[in-house]
Amino acid sequence: MKVVILCGGLGSRLAEETKLIPKPMIKIGKIPIVHHIIKFYQSYGFKDFILATGYKKEILERFYKNEKRIKCVYTGNGTLTGGRLLRLKKYFKKNEIFSVTYGDGLTNQNLKKLYLFHKKHKKIATLTAVRPPARFGELNISGNRVQKFQEKPQLKNNWINGGFFIFNYKIFNFISGDKIMLEREPFNKLTKKKQLMAYKHYGFWQCMDTMRDKKVLSDLWKEKKAPWKKK
Repeated sequence: MKVVILCGGLGSRLAEETKLIPKPMIKIGKIPIVHHIIKFYQSYGFKDFILATGYKKEILERFYKNEKRIKCVYTGNGTLTGGRLLRLKKYFKKNEIFSVTYGDGLTNQNLKKLYLFHKKHKKIATLTAVRPPARFGELNISGNRVQKFQEKPQLKNNWINGGFFIFNYKIFNFISGDKIMLEREPFNKLTKKKQLMAYKHYGFWQCMDTMRDKKVLSDLWKEKKAPWKKK
């Protein structure tokens, strides 16, 4: 199964680093985050990767120039996530199933179970639903007295889109052009047609939207506690 990694965005909230390199090339330890993602997929037997590039594409192209099974495909600088995927349509056969993820998130979920979940439900699209850690400590207060304090607990009620998708080729019918964000019109239409499933992941998940997020991931890697790295 092919894996598409969306690598073309500006990463403006990490401007300290993305002035010089595309966001997926920001290093966790000494390794770009996109390569952590690739290694994670490879640990489950995935072999063929398409990197949908945009901003500073030449840096990704140079890094992977000798990798025969990692293809960099320029999908435009201002293209949105749905548009980037649509530009890759020619690389897939009718009825083909493939994986898609963002170039800035890490997890310890079981990708084999995600695939089996998708196959079982026979829908066009499956996304990974996650409950991310809260950014601040949570207080349980009675009157003016703190009854319980949790330092950055995992949110209990709110599920969000964590990426790590599996799509059927029919996903392309729901994307009309470059300015379509995958997570808006296509997902809304799929929801109305009851064609979007959510695989609930209760384990580790962390995106890298800010320098704080990068530090969280870097610290885990440095301390050899990275949940996404198989022992």
